Amino acid sequence: MPFTRKRLASTLLSTLLVLGLFSAGATAASNSAVTPEPSETLPLNDLRTFAEVLERIKTAYVEPIDDKTLFENAIKGMLSNLDPHSSYLDPDAFRELQESTSGEFGGLGIEVGLEDGVLQVIAPIDDTPAAAAGLEAQDLIIKIDDQSTKGLSLMEAVKKMRGKPGTSIRLSIVRDARKPFDVTLKRAIIKSRSVKSELLEEGYGFIRVSQFQVNTGAEVAKALSSLKKENKGKALNGLVLDLRNNPGGVLQAAVEVSDHFLSSGLIVYTKGRLANAELSFSATAENASGNVPLVVLINGGSASASEIVAGALQDHKRAVVMGTDSFGKGSVQTVLPLNNDRALKLTTALYYTPNGRSIQAQGIVPDIIVEQAKISQEDTVLGLKEADLAGHLGNSSANKRKVSKDKAPRMQDQDYQINQAINLLKGLNVLSSSKAK
Repeated sequence: MPFTRKRLASTLLSTLLVLGLFSAGATAASNSAVTPEPSETLPLNDLRTFAEVLERIKTAYVEPIDDKTLFENAIKGMLSNLDPHSSYLDPDAFRELQESTSGEFGGLGIEVGLEDGVLQVIAPIDDTPAAAAGLEAQDLIIKIDDQSTKGLSLMEAVKKMRGKPGTSIRLSIVRDARKPFDVTLKRAIIKSRSVKSELLEEGYGFIRVSQFQVNTGAEVAKALSSLKKENKGKALNGLVLDLRNNPGGVLQAAVEVSDHFLSSGLIVYTKGRLANAELSFSATAENASGNVPLVVLINGGSASASEIVAGALQDHKRAVVMGTDSFGKGSVQTVLPLNNDRALKLTTALYYTPNGRSIQAQGIVPDIIVEQAKISQEDTVLGLKEADLAGHLGNSSANKRKVSKDKAPRMQDQDYQINQAINLLKGLNVLSSSKAK
């Protein structure tokens, strides 16, 4: 069928209507209308090209395809080519996003992103199928149930990993340029507990924040109070705040957690093109931590809200940041509702630490670099002791100093980075005591 002016005009009209919907949705979400400058008139030549491509696809593509599908695909492409974090949310994806920030949702418990078009694990969430299967930050997911992830948008990949609780899914993983391996997981209802705490030993507490949900700030305040009670009502000598493999979450929660450790000053600010994208958040006078000496642990799986907290505490010299470089996601995504239960997740601003550092693509560099120790085969061989050798001579006094098998190993004995954090805190306390004398 020839490409007629009438059909071109009809297609252009449809295009302009779609553009009008974008404008209306953004204005409704931001509550501030953006008046185009005279130079921002619609590019008619580009619209004609778009309309011509649309028409050619409809008439020449090997299979019939309807207008709705073409427009949806055009919108998805428009968003996915902006940056890895902007996307078009259909009703199901929009609902799942809302569920994930409330702390209960279905899936694998894994935060993913696109790195050069490859699906990458940002971080597994604690106590989920992904964490139990041993998935790690920076793992590459090259296949989902034997289907290549190449060319999939982020939302398409997430949709494939979601499913009915109890059903199985197989992921093909590449880690550290090694040979790919498969991991089979069972989907589950993810009830993520964002904060856990423990008294590692007398005077030294540990708080783990696995992701930032709407109630995380309040949970950290409860954890600080609980640790003081566990320490027989005495103030702590030191605290480890563990943000490793924390993919981020709600901005306000990150501000609240930072505020528990600061008494004044800027926490984070954002810069964007819209007036309402220019935000800043400062600490209040109340300080739930009581200025306890603090070490913050981060790694390559610490992203977004985690980096806001680590960056604020580092800039204010409130904490020693330890571990490895963080992920570097310093962009702000705003969810802009559209009609028909759809929405845009659009990057609208960048985060900056109190000292004006942009987190984007840079991340937070620790004050003290500490890699997570790994036991290799060589370590195991060289680490043999006399007692490990077959036919070794016994020790008659061994029973006198036998350690109970029922006693669980301490967390810091199993985790090198936590162990180093506790050692640093103890050293700081010794130094502080010496100065006081």
